[in-house]
Amino acid sequence: MMGISLEMLWTDYMIWGLMLALLVWARLISRSPQVRQQWLQIFESRLAMISAILLMVYLLIALMDSVHFRVDASSTHLSDNQSVLDTALPHLASDQERTYSAPFATTEYNKSLEVGDDGRVEQRYRPLTHVEPVSIVQASLEAALAGLLISLLLILLHALWRSRVHRLSLLTYSRQVWLNQTRLPWRTGYLTLILVVVFLAWLYHLSFFYHVFGTDKVGNDVLYESLKSIRTGVLIGVLTTLVMLPLSLILGISAGLFRGWVDDVIQYIYTTLNSIPGVLLIAAAVLVMQAIMSNNPEWFSSTEERADIRLLFLIFILGMTSWTGLCRLLRAETLKISQVDYVTASKAFGVNRFRIIGRHIMPNVMHIVLIAVVLDFSGLVLAEAVLSYVGVGVDPTMHSWGNMINQARLEMAREPMVWWSLFSAFFFMFILVLAANLFSDRVQTVLDPRNQK
Repeated sequence: MMGISLEMLWTDYMIWGLMLALLVWARLISRSPQVRQQWLQIFESRLAMISAILLMVYLLIALMDSVHFRVDASSTHLSDNQSVLDTALPHLASDQERTYSAPFATTEYNKSLEVGDDGRVEQRYRPLTHVEPVSIVQASLEAALAGLLISLLLILLHALWRSRVHRLSLLTYSRQVWLNQTRLPWRTGYLTLILVVVFLAWLYHLSFFYHVFGTDKVGNDVLYESLKSIRTGVLIGVLTTLVMLPLSLILGISAGLFRGWVDDVIQYIYTTLNSIPGVLLIAAAVLVMQAIMSNNPEWFSSTEERADIRLLFLIFILGMTSWTGLCRLLRAETLKISQVDYVTASKAFGVNRFRIIGRHIMPNVMHIVLIAVVLDFSGLVLAEAVLSYVGVGVDPTMHSWGNMINQARLEMAREPMVWWSLFSAFFFMFILVLAANLFSDRVQTVLDPRNQK
């Protein structure tokens, strides 16, 4: 008899809690016409629209991989902790080969000794166990057709909603989109959605017949590892803000508003932290954390929980070491705002300092916060890859692009060279970082007052 129980990890609760908070925040700020116009201005850029769609796809995959549950089989006394993404890709999670295989290969990458029918020992390429050779062209056309139908259905649903919002007929709205007469570049967004869905459908369909990105040293599917690594990259980039923002906001605004000894103490703290090389500080904190976890194995009930706690510690450490730049910016902006007439008048009338912060300072520094958050996202994703590469990042058992690059370091020195693990990690990480950088550039252009004429 099978039983399913929800087994959410700490990072699962954090990412879903952050998504809920963002939805509430978006609902609140949508009531402000000025803020709504600013965000519409952001998405008027075609590059921003393309980047936003790509980021949403990555976020959706991360959220699917952040709902964990345990499947218990009482008759066989087996249990398996998996996510929604695992249930969508069961063949990639379970179809393990013996060793390396190249993308779309039908045999192993290296020869193995085998005994022939005549008793002679020969070196041969062993056939892969979980590969069913089919016509790649025909399978690609089938996948492209399925992806096109799915994307057109999604576009139709969105077009129906937008036409109802603007009180237009579907035909009239479709004509406006086709002629690019809408305020937002929906035509570009729809084309991007079609390409993304067709590409994902192509990967998904062909993964039933081939290892699209090959297999690694122990026979795991590289495409599966790359998709599972998306959660780690997104969580590192998003959840670190939960630690970084409160410190930056509280200390930066306090230093700029209260001044005096408060400003001196806060400046001393972030100047001291900046004087220490960031990589050394992070490495020292991670090594201490590893020692504590190794001495207390009873704290963790499973390997997944141990890896998740280590990821949580890494997020905390990155947040504690990356708040100083935003804190300095907020201090300088608060010093400027505190000299404005309406803030000076509020002080003269005896208005409470915390009310001044809530009514006058916070609304005027939020553009700096948003710009800093989107700019730091890609840097944090790359930081995880670098730290995992040098061995002080996430747990080695956790899927991450840094671990894939670290494992591919020796594979690149083989003859013949095993290149697909590095290529897969680089490809998915490059798309995420590029989309984040392009979107952050647009946010900075629109929200930064210095860029406004």
